[in-house]
Amino acid sequence: MDQQPKKKKAAFNIIKSDPTDGHGGFGVGALSLDNVSPVFIDLEDEEVFVDIGAMHARSVVEKGIKFLPNREEVPAGDKFYWLVWVTIGRKPESPYYAGVTACEMTVNREARRGYKSLPEHVNRMDKSMKHHIIVDHMDEKSKHLLREFLKGHNEALWNASEPELKKALLEA
Repeated sequence: MDQQPKKKKAAFNIIKSDPTDGHGGFGVGALSLDNVSPVFIDLEDEEVFVDIGAMHARSVVEKGIKFLPNREEVPAGDKFYWLVWVTIGRKPESPYYAGVTACEMTVNREARRGYKSLPEHVNRMDKSMKHHIIVDHMDEKSKHLLREFLKGHNEALWNASEPELKKALLEA
């Protein structure tokens, strides 16, 4: 019997630290997920928390929920969340909050259904990794909760962050 060679599958490599140690070559320009954190904002309970499980859609909020692509299909009584992708960057003098992008999600625990746009979540995570700030579609209360969480989590990171982020999150 002829054995056909197995087809190679494309794999996504998560590259840690600097694989090139300063020289060019493999891995140059690759984005790392090491510095990205998913932050949930629960408006109803005014709670903000990090859940790394969201990196693979396995957060406490998402577990046991079938997500539908159409918001209208989710039964009434759903709870609203913001999922904010926060990326920490590095300046010569210190680390800082470099990318902050938000996307919405609703969950109806009783019906075990929810709404989220997977393409939006993936694209916003990518934008965060590329140091974009996209929070203009968030309401003021959510921005306030996020701002206070980021400041409280690490004030040095907040202080080193770009004025664009502080302005976007309505810091006076």
